[in-house]
Amino acid sequence: MPETNETVAFTSMAEGTREDYELLERLEEEFARGTADRVLDMLNGLSGSLSGYRIDRLEHSLQSATRAHRDGADEEMVVAALLHDIGDLLSPFNHSELAAAVLRPYVSERTYWIVRHHGLFQSYYYAHHSGGDRNARDAYRDHPWYQDTVDFCHKWDQSSFDPAYQSLPLEFFEPMVRRIFAREPFSQVEESR
Repeated sequence: MPETNETVAFTSMAEGTREDYELLERLEEEFARGTADRVLDMLNGLSGSLSGYRIDRLEHSLQSATRAHRDGADEEMVVAALLHDIGDLLSPFNHSELAAAVLRPYVSERTYWIVRHHGLFQSYYYAHHSGGDRNARDAYRDHPWYQDTVDFCHKWDQSSFDPAYQSLPLEFFEPMVRRIFAREPFSQVEESR
């Protein structure tokens, strides 16, 4: 985070001046330029997580992204596959929504939708073993990105728990992450359901 001695004069936002808000906007832009670094730190924080599985969450993320890359997915989708579970440490019950929210300003609505819904779609592979509805994803069957999300989960997410799989290292993906988070944020279009 950029260090500054500059501060606003107000103690209540209603008292702020144009100069105060111009200062804050400039500082926020500087802070936003560090988003890729913070996201990569979050991703590294997944190392050692995921008790009970044969790999940790970082390796799962690397496997997912490696599979997407090797399948010829575009850079945006490769980064989405890499970051799809970054919400797990902070928000395990709605990690998909958290990861999607982090990506949303920088990716297409399609990619955002896929990441946001991957948790529900992933439950197809296990919900029936614990009394859940493995077909809950079918509530979205008529959605234009339904099949894309099915494919994301089938090809890259559910299959990426293999300790013998040769993943590409995080350093391979880092430039991609930096390019995605260096984009001008997309205008926020109302969520498509």
